[in-house]
Amino acid sequence: MPSTKKSSSTSPSKINKAMKSNSGVEAVRPTSGASAGEEKSVPRLHKRSRLGCYTCRLRRKKCDEGQPSCRACNNLCIKCEYKRPMWWSNSEQRRIQKERVKNKIKQTKLNEKNGTLPDARARAASLGSSPFSSMDYDFTRSFIPESYDPFTSHLPTPIMGQSTYPQFGPYEVDIKTERQTFINDVPTRRDSSISTFNTFAPPYLHATLPTFPGEEWLQEECFNPPPPYGGLDPTAFDFVPEQSYSTMQSTIPVDDRDRPLLNHFVDNVLRLAFPILDIHQQGPARTRAILQSLETNKCYLHCCLSVAAIHLKTTEGLAGDVLDHDIVRHRYEAIAQLCQTLGQDTNHDQILEATLAMIFFHCSVGSPDDYLPDIPWSDHFQAATNLVTKLDLPTQMAECHSSYVPPPFNMTLTAWIDILGSTMLGKTPQFAHLYRTKHLSGTPCGLRELMGCDDRVMYLISEIACLDALKAEGHIDDMGVCSHVHALGTQLDFTEPPDRNLEHPYSPVNGAIRPEQLTKNMTAIFRAAARIYLCSLVPGFDRLQQSNVNLVSAVTNMLQYIPSGPEGFDRSLVWPFLITGIFSAPDSAFRSLFAERVTALGEHADFGSFGRMYRLLQEVWRLTDDPMTPKAETSLSPSASPSPKPDAGDSPSAAGTPGMREIKRQHVHWRDIMRRNGWHYLLI
Repeated sequence: MPSTKKSSSTSPSKINKAMKSNSGVEAVRPTSGASAGEEKSVPRLHKRSRLGCYTCRLRRKKCDEGQPSCRACNNLCIKCEYKRPMWWSNSEQRRIQKERVKNKIKQTKLNEKNGTLPDARARAASLGSSPFSSMDYDFTRSFIPESYDPFTSHLPTPIMGQSTYPQFGPYEVDIKTERQTFINDVPTRRDSSISTFNTFAPPYLHATLPTFPGEEWLQEECFNPPPPYGGLDPTAFDFVPEQSYSTMQSTIPVDDRDRPLLNHFVDNVLRLAFPILDIHQQGPARTRAILQSLETNKCYLHCCLSVAAIHLKTTEGLAGDVLDHDIVRHRYEAIAQLCQTLGQDTNHDQILEATLAMIFFHCSVGSPDDYLPDIPWSDHFQAATNLVTKLDLPTQMAECHSSYVPPPFNMTLTAWIDILGSTMLGKTPQFAHLYRTKHLSGTPCGLRELMGCDDRVMYLISEIACLDALKAEGHIDDMGVCSHVHALGTQLDFTEPPDRNLEHPYSPVNGAIRPEQLTKNMTAIFRAAARIYLCSLVPGFDRLQQSNVNLVSAVTNMLQYIPSGPEGFDRSLVWPFLITGIFSAPDSAFRSLFAERVTALGEHADFGSFGRMYRLLQEVWRLTDDPMTPKAETSLSPSASPSPKPDAGDSPSAAGTPGMREIKRQHVHWRDIMRRNGWHYLLI
């Protein structure tokens, strides 16, 4: 039987207008009126060249290899080099060079908008080569005019009612399809056909040059516009990070004995840290930033190696003594590096990054009964807040009014720890005033993309924590508490979306997670838990009253829209699980559902913040649920070990001894239970 093999190639053959490509290379000239046989040959996309100057290769742009300087480098006013330039080996000069290229491109777009670019290019052509082609650039020089606003849009605003692209005519693109017939692997017949379609986008005339591992910064930060706040970046789906990650990982300076710990951290711990960032397609950028910090920040490196050893000890069941030694050794090295850098009073951003890592990464690993010496997270956080203030991050966060200007990541992470951590301590959040200001201005802090809950709900949790602290300190009476509870409840109502119906977050098209739907579902659960927390502050509150039972039931129903299991998102709902579980009734359906989800998590339910939250809930339920005998009451010890994991069908009413008078246990606050047992938990 004859066999048919198809091969197709795309080549533009008719273009109505002449244009320039992004890299300044001449595109195919218009062939209006030309015959169909006069097709122009173009480079095929799969043929990649490694030629070109260093900057063009970083930008993934075609280089005309002009001498003594290519056209792209002339336009950017930078020195054209074909070997790795000196500025690449210095991080500060690399940053300056990157900012310089970004600002020059922004200035060029502004000039194009104002119609001044043709004159500038004409003058540049008359002068010949760029003055930067023969000398090194002075990195201390500033070239951006003071009147230039980099946040002004450089794109024309479309006018409603007109054509979408009124300034350009359509391009005619021909698709040529070739078909060849083989008999016994011998070609016998060859056919070709051409189909034409119109498009407003110019044809892509050449392939970009390959990216060097670890050098994606120019392409990503300079030439990919940021997506709308909370939106998806279409280019994120085309990014293949494995090769780049492995190359960056191999350059991290670490002893041979610690290399397995580093590999375990990158391969196993990082994926546990920011699951919500990953679904919002911001995970690759955060991973690259972490790898860079591992290479340049010794304190950060030792912290992560300690965390890797903790995770290995918890999950792999390796030799405890050896891993205990590694954990303590790297903890000591991290603190030593931290103290040394603090003594020099430099690199405050690196100190903050390492301090936050000591707090946050520990929330993803470790068993609830870790007996090794460590510094409580609240002490680390006190140092972190001092650094945040010294770096003026709250001011930078307050000035982020545009969704296209991302807030400082370390400040967003600090806000997450600050707001939910304050509920652990019963204290006012350190930056409560900032969250109040952001709430009043209606601007986000990046919390929704980082941890899954809408920023407005997190701001109100901060306000509830402030009320909790005022009540605990006796600065407000019962009438004032009730008044504030009513006001904050109304504010929570305002955060409800117009459509309150929840849906499963899986896409019906391809089964992928829809990030917007998932964060909507998670926000609803955080909001309901915040209401429970708020109502618990009312004098005379009882968890068995109908309003609280309804709220707990609402959380139970919402959980069906959150994927469970090791690949689910239960570990991102530690705080709502804690608040709902503490104030749930013994016969609540929430407890049965919670037990099922714990079982589905498997070993992941035994470590990290989820494992610590589960242990605290067991202890709260053990002390507050069932009636008990006087003998059992007197023998109760605060340090008693928690009961085994309950089955979903266990009845909590089985406690007590027949024939003896039963006494209802008194209410014990969950913070008191943590304090009695010395549990310095950060449950986020």
